[in-house]
Amino acid sequence: MVPVVQELARQGLKYLPERFIREKMDAPPFSSNVGEGEEGPPVINMHNLNNDAEAEHRAMELAKLAKVAKEWGVFFIKQNGIPLDLLNSLQDMVKGFFSLSFEDKKESVGSYASTDNLGYGRSFIKSDDQRLDWIDRLSMRAAPKNSTLGLHVWPTNPKDFRTVMEKYVEEARKICDELLQALAEALRLDTKSFLRYLEPSESIVNVRVNYYPPCPRPDLAMGLTSHSDGSVLTLLAQFGETDGLEVFKEAHWVRLAFPPKALVVVVGDFLEIMSNGILESPRHRAVTHKDKERFSIALFYNPPLQAEIEPVKELGTGEIRYKKVVMGDYLKHYYDVQPGNGKQAIRFAKV
Repeated sequence: MVPVVQELARQGLKYLPERFIREKMDAPPFSSNVGEGEEGPPVINMHNLNNDAEAEHRAMELAKLAKVAKEWGVFFIKQNGIPLDLLNSLQDMVKGFFSLSFEDKKESVGSYASTDNLGYGRSFIKSDDQRLDWIDRLSMRAAPKNSTLGLHVWPTNPKDFRTVMEKYVEEARKICDELLQALAEALRLDTKSFLRYLEPSESIVNVRVNYYPPCPRPDLAMGLTSHSDGSVLTLLAQFGETDGLEVFKEAHWVRLAFPPKALVVVVGDFLEIMSNGILESPRHRAVTHKDKERFSIALFYNPPLQAEIEPVKELGTGEIRYKKVVMGDYLKHYYDVQPGNGKQAIRFAKV
């Protein structure tokens, strides 16, 4: 039986159960905090990317966007247009769900039962002796509309959970569309070059709520194993002031400090393919804390499973590094190799 991390934490454990102890080669190596000799990715002001922004400010913001996307593959955004009261309601729903007893959570929502990894529990369990991350998850497919009909994957407690989450997804999707157009423009491409794969009625939005309880031995455990995202873009919201997201850059891990009210954008594997590697999906992971809990919501934005994606021909970057791939085939491979420890999945698309 796979242990439920939140229930272990509630017992006040003073030791780390063996299944959560990382092998020496996988144990969390040294990481530096942004602000301690490491300059983090700049914050992108979404207001300055609007077409009605002053031309000079917009040009500067586009240049900054292109630079951070190329150098980091991850960046923060502010003035994104999501109402603060919606984010506060979202926080209340998420914390309300994880405040329930284990029995009430099981009654409120079903458990993971397929490769879609939808429901409450833990994903990518391949064997009884697999090393586990110190995390509990809740996953839903928010688009296409009606894609979860007949599936018990949306919590019924708190009662407004789905309504609030779907409102957030609607706003978040607008942000992703704006960023994909801006990234294309920043790379001197047609603004629809990346967005053309994401037909509004068919594209996929998966939402994953991550809960990291306090961990008795953060030095021996991982909150989330090193990986890149199987998405075009990932939008990440974090609640509270506890940081835990780390990005691998220039041969070491950098822990990112979340600016107040900012969201994180992560370049996914599919955008790496579309851009022929000009933009790379970053290796990232989550660490744990001894006395603090952490909540985050990741939104994964993707074309429909039957879509075929390939490098944008207009890039003119010379050698084509990635072949055409079918979304569903790539994601099946992605699930097969998870949990990996790095960027194993992207090899599937390399020429």
